[in-house]
Amino acid sequence: MRSNRYPVSVLGAGHGGLALAGYLSLRNHPVALWNRSPERISGVASLGGVRLASGTEGPRFAPIASATADIEEAVSFARRILVALPASAHAEVALACAPYLRDGQTVLLVPGRTGGALEFRRVLRDAGCSARVLLGEANTFPFAARCIGPADAHIYGTKAEVIAASLPASRTAELIDAWRPMLPMLAPTRSVLHTGLSNLGAILHPVIALLNAGRIRSGETFDFYTDGVTPAVAAALSAADEERLRVARAYGVTTLSLRAWVASAYGHHSDTVSEAVGGNPAYRGIKAPNTLNHRYLLEDVPTGLVPLLGLGAAAGLVLPTLTWLVGQARAALGGERWQRPRTLEALGLAKLGVGAIRALVEGEPTSRRVESAVPVEGFAVGRELVQV
Repeated sequence: MRSNRYPVSVLGAGHGGLALAGYLSLRNHPVALWNRSPERISGVASLGGVRLASGTEGPRFAPIASATADIEEAVSFARRILVALPASAHAEVALACAPYLRDGQTVLLVPGRTGGALEFRRVLRDAGCSARVLLGEANTFPFAARCIGPADAHIYGTKAEVIAASLPASRTAELIDAWRPMLPMLAPTRSVLHTGLSNLGAILHPVIALLNAGRIRSGETFDFYTDGVTPAVAAALSAADEERLRVARAYGVTTLSLRAWVASAYGHHSDTVSEAVGGNPAYRGIKAPNTLNHRYLLEDVPTGLVPLLGLGAAAGLVLPTLTWLVGQARAALGGERWQRPRTLEALGLAKLGVGAIRALVEGEPTSRRVESAVPVEGFAVGRELVQV
């Protein structure tokens, strides 16, 4: 009889990773939880687990098999590896994992933001990783969650559906089969263009943070989504989201609007963006950051807005709202302070047009070796071999 227990390694013990580790443990999956800084997981190591609250339910104890700062130990623990880190750390963690990955493992970025799997694969290739690894990404995190203590997490809401795809797209069914026993909300989508262009964090977080910059700088305590989405903020969200949808259409990608995505992900149906975001019960109680030096800008701009603008430029689009948001983020942070922005060059997409980019992520690999392994040498595009 097939076992329903699947060992999983969760990389990252922040807001998402801590909750994810507890969630999986409470469903009887052995979990290794890794974080680069030992102090971040010292509470979990001392307690032997995570105290996880969900919705209005009080905390339950979720045992953690291994809480470690040793990346080799974490990568060697399981065939299934979840990367639950800010997207700005994907390149760094890919480099750290590269020496220890082995044939048959699967790595899922939750989420990949925009271009995560492409960046991760490029780093593995550059590091000389030859393990046959199944790599994929989700478009968003499965929960709205927060750390509320060193070993305590709260899941405020669980998404009804999270789309995911593999790179290359020919292995997406295999990816979903591997992960759905642990994450039943996963649903397949056509390619990592579809996950990346469905990255609503790139719209939600920078818009709300930047248009509430004065409140954040003053130290005001307010609910980020419930109180932060004023009529003016809702209008900016709508404008930015319409430009994201324009980029998606240019690449033949069908994706949900912000309002429709909230309805699909959380089951919260509404007629306006203001009500969709500000009235979403799953967002209630999530406080605004007390600084703009926060992942809402430091992560979501370089790994969300920057690649979105790059893809738009490759398609010949002018995107004034998204361009303004990137400029405002630079000004708010006192200059461009983020690391490793996901330019098309960083993703291996430089000088490619729409058709070549689509073929690269969706097309069949040029050889069996390329199909099943990283590094990937290239894809056939028309009569040419596009190097990645």
